[in-house]
Amino acid sequence: MPHFEVSLRDRTVDVIDGADAYQQEGPMTTFFRCGEGREAIDSWSVRIASLRTSDIVAIHRREQGHHAREDVTVPRQLSLSA
Repeated sequence: MPHFEVSLRDRTVDVIDGADAYQQEGPMTTFFRCGEGREAIDSWSVRIASLRTSDIVAIHRREQGHHAREDVTVPRQLSLSA
């Protein structure tokens, strides 16, 4: 399953598991699980995690088994169980 690696201004990387998409919501960037067969964020999407947008430097979608660059601090795992 793909995941998102979010590089933050403090040089840490947060890993968001279980998310299919993200969008900015006011001062926050929120990651969503869209559901099987859905490709867009809609009223059935589930919020997985939110991060302050001003702290985000980059967001990368990665496939299973792909790791963050080695010059960045070890990723922190962020996920919620449904």
